[in-house]
Amino acid sequence: MTNDEAKKTREIARRWWTALQPARERGYRGDPGALARLRRASLIDAMTEPVTVRLHRELGLTRQTFSRAALVACVLAHVREDEPRLKVARAAGPQSSGETGVLSALRFRRLLNMRGEEDCSIAFRRLAALLGKKVNIGDLAQSLLEWNDEEKGDRCRTRWAFDYYDAGFAAPDGEPKAAKDTKTETAA
Repeated sequence: MTNDEAKKTREIARRWWTALQPARERGYRGDPGALARLRRASLIDAMTEPVTVRLHRELGLTRQTFSRAALVACVLAHVREDEPRLKVARAAGPQSSGETGVLSALRFRRLLNMRGEEDCSIAFRRLAALLGKKVNIGDLAQSLLEWNDEEKGDRCRTRWAFDYYDAGFAAPDGEPKAAKDTKTETAA
């Protein structure tokens, strides 16, 4: 995923989440019914929600990745406030040396080992609660979409590990370099 694609994904998720949230100062009611249903929903139940279908369509995902859109919808429904300045893993990690993060190192390791949308749904809902329901919507949505992806998952979890320990500046970035063709090398 290029930086432009990632930025677009984060913005779509943020707009989708914002449309569901009430904005009393503007007299906007949001969609409290959809939020309540998504908070209680299993992934299968979330897939039947029109707002999940809309998110899936807006993100431009394939049929095979519909469960990822449901995962994003279920977890984001638990978030009450967007914190765009701080990545989720960084917010969960220790804020200074010698301190324990909101998510202990052991629980963080368990989270990094988490696979499957249903298990991730439970784990990330708990993480949102531990963070006081205040997280970076775009970062969380993008991470959830990549977490169980065969190609992007390892890079996503690696980025989370670096961010958790406030070493995001040192995290490997970009696409992995393609393996060289060994037949071409031996022929030369």
